[in-house]
Amino acid sequence: MSASIPRPDALAVPGSSPMVPGVAYVNLGCRVNRVETDLIADELARAGLEVLPEEEAQAVVINTCAVTAEAEAKARKAVRHAASLPQAPLVVATGCMANLFADELLALAPNVVVERDKSRVPTAVLDGLGVGALAVGDDGELLAERIAHATPTPTGRTRPGIKIQDGCDNRCGYCIVWKARGVSRSVDALRVRELVLRSLDRSASEVVLTGINLGVYRSSLPDGSKIELPGLLAWLLDTTPVGRIRLSSIEPPDVTPELAKTMAASHGRIAPFLHICLQSGCDATLFRMARIYDTVLFRTAVEQARSLLPQVSLGTDLIVGFPGETDEEFERSLSFCREMGFSRMHVFRYSRRPGTPAATAPGQVDLHVMAARSARVRQLAREMREREAERLVGREDLVCVQAPLRGVSGGLFDVMLDVECPVDEMVPVCVTGVASDGTTLLGHVLA
Repeated sequence: MSASIPRPDALAVPGSSPMVPGVAYVNLGCRVNRVETDLIADELARAGLEVLPEEEAQAVVINTCAVTAEAEAKARKAVRHAASLPQAPLVVATGCMANLFADELLALAPNVVVERDKSRVPTAVLDGLGVGALAVGDDGELLAERIAHATPTPTGRTRPGIKIQDGCDNRCGYCIVWKARGVSRSVDALRVRELVLRSLDRSASEVVLTGINLGVYRSSLPDGSKIELPGLLAWLLDTTPVGRIRLSSIEPPDVTPELAKTMAASHGRIAPFLHICLQSGCDATLFRMARIYDTVLFRTAVEQARSLLPQVSLGTDLIVGFPGETDEEFERSLSFCREMGFSRMHVFRYSRRPGTPAATAPGQVDLHVMAARSARVRQLAREMREREAERLVGREDLVCVQAPLRGVSGGLFDVMLDVECPVDEMVPVCVTGVASDGTTLLGHVLA
């Protein structure tokens, strides 16, 4: 679905030599999208293109999302905005909405190109700009040096994500991502290790393993032995010097004792944090959502994880206002969240997604009711996060330094450090208190 357009005039400045082309990146949606955007940026950086703001770039790569109708609207807005910039940049749209509604995106502007295959986006950008694979020539050593000393990702994130799985075999009633992403598939373990080592070469000390359905990871080691996610984690710790591995969101059935034991045995090299997707704390709502678990399974997974890894912090996702959710069901969901004691919550109001069973289900909830429910959950989330921050006072933790005097803890709390440390390093810290905002930790760097 990709196509070339004439090279924009903005690539050259009158009276000067041609400029090095610049690319801007707009990422919409999930952590997996962010990882894929970073991979695209890395390839184009190796080809010699610079990362620039949208207003200055000759090309704009937009990684779209289609998880909700609102996400699609944001994608269309982002494409229109980029395409209408004064320099008329090449706009390459990719991602879930590009997979589902390519023609709609192409119709937005003549300088829009759609590339469904994300691995081909760098080629689409280079072809569209008319530069081919840039020859770095005598500057090759300078380019290699710039890449080696860049931040862990070309887009500036200090904790790079590594996609180890894509696609989903579940069919949740509100989700269309499985149509856009396809069936579940895992990245070969050797390739995962290669990506971890590449991140370490670019000074990363923490990497984040991501996937659309992370917990169903399956692969084989070089000796032929079959592994799942816990085995991959143990193998990466044994075969790389990575400072810390963090898991992105995972489904409740995949939070197994084996996973918790592997995390506990890592002595902090696997972040003591589990983001376990809940979506609702009411079994009736979960059934209508076509989720693959109930609150009994969820509670059991949490209790097992906490018994094996007492220092673990928990995050989750919650949808309020799913079709048919009554006041009683909402109260059950809220009570279950309180019982679980999450330290981090992503709260979403249900948004109709055309093409999903939930979009035409009876009992659509009034928007004002959803807003009120969302506010109550967010208030509870704030209170639980503050309690968790207080619980951490007096404990030692490893902090990944992300900026001067600031870092992130194993439990995914912001930490203010009392000593300036090099960015990207992992430093041992004792939590001495909580800042006035109630959730930022104060950390004393240990010698």
